[in-house]
Amino acid sequence: MPFEDDLGEALRRAGDGFTTDRHALVDAGERRGRRLVARRRAGVIGGSVLSLALIGTAGAYAGGLLGAGGSGGADRVDVAAPPTRAAGQSGQGGAWDRKPVGGSGAVTAEQLVEVFRGLLPGGKLTGTTARGTEDAPYVQGVYDDGAGKAAVAVGLSRVDPHGSNARQLTDCGDKNLRSYDDCEAEQLADGSRLLVEQGYEYPDRRVDTKLWRAVLVTPQGFQVEASEWNAPAEKGAAVSRPKPPLDPDRLKALVTSDKWHPALNDLPAAEPEPAPQAPPATGRPDAGTVLLSLIRQYGISVVSKGGEGEYAYAVLTDGKGNSLVQVNAQANMGGLLAGHMSGADVTTLPDGTKVKVEEKPGEKGGAGVVWWSVDTLRPDGFRVVVSGFNTGNQDKPATRKTPLLTMDQLKELALSPMWTAPQQ
Repeated sequence: MPFEDDLGEALRRAGDGFTTDRHALVDAGERRGRRLVARRRAGVIGGSVLSLALIGTAGAYAGGLLGAGGSGGADRVDVAAPPTRAAGQSGQGGAWDRKPVGGSGAVTAEQLVEVFRGLLPGGKLTGTTARGTEDAPYVQGVYDDGAGKAAVAVGLSRVDPHGSNARQLTDCGDKNLRSYDDCEAEQLADGSRLLVEQGYEYPDRRVDTKLWRAVLVTPQGFQVEASEWNAPAEKGAAVSRPKPPLDPDRLKALVTSDKWHPALNDLPAAEPEPAPQAPPATGRPDAGTVLLSLIRQYGISVVSKGGEGEYAYAVLTDGKGNSLVQVNAQANMGGLLAGHMSGADVTTLPDGTKVKVEEKPGEKGGAGVVWWSVDTLRPDGFRVVVSGFNTGNQDKPATRKTPLLTMDQLKELALSPMWTAPQQ
């Protein structure tokens, strides 16, 4: 399982234990952008225990949980408080540089509430909380159209319209790795990119709170993100209606309105993101290429595939249920895994390669999900970990009793010499 997934889930579990403050939804959107960029670049360090140990230094991912601005009432929306927005990311995929996000303060919290109220289709808006352009501006409240109270929020910011963050924020993402019912990404006539996603607050759907969201990024770098729930709060409130109140067309109209422009124009333009640096050449083949080549020998059908660089996955089927297989192949991991790859459950092969085999429940909450993994560490520090699941999506229930590939086959994949063979 990729480290960024371990860390993200650990942070989510930790955050669920806090009473969240009323911070800007825009910050939450940017936190998601950083997670998505990190998914492409971050490596596996291994195990949930190590992931939890890293929470204390994961400021770029978790941020603070205290402190807020604005005023409101009893029905306020609970939105987690991520870090201050940053303008760019290092080419090495490190923490985002923290930059001021506010403008002159020319647009007040009260003015944003009035814009928000005017853009909603009738109904009643209560419990509003907002912050003007003196800091990262946002507005949120509890909206009731007569069919049940629902939390709705809008955040405003500036981004580099040509940067990876803007692209990630307006990308639907791989449905094999994310849980949503529907998602549409389009480019508008003026060159803006728009994402409308109908998903869930909890990927494993342990609570049936729906989260629908729209994100707009314009050519001049305006970012508007709206989110709505089918409950009067993001977390900790019972579902009050079958679905959020604004349909996709209404969400689109909310984020594309030019009534947000005065506030957006009062914010400083985002600094251009540094050009991403290519990973160092290793001479080794791409993880996806190797994984598919190795699976082909078993004559198993591949339903879908994906990944990049050191990480790859494939969803397999034999007609009796889908099965997800994931792999991470990384160099220079010996020092980081010294503790993880030791103990009675680790076998050392004649060539010095260490092998750890595990069978455990899937961590993402899908009912009945089984997770088999083979973790290998070669003497030169090159690590290959292969995981198999009895479902095509870890967030969803099991589709078969056990993973499609046997533990011996997973071990064969992880120990294949193809991972270290020079790339042709």
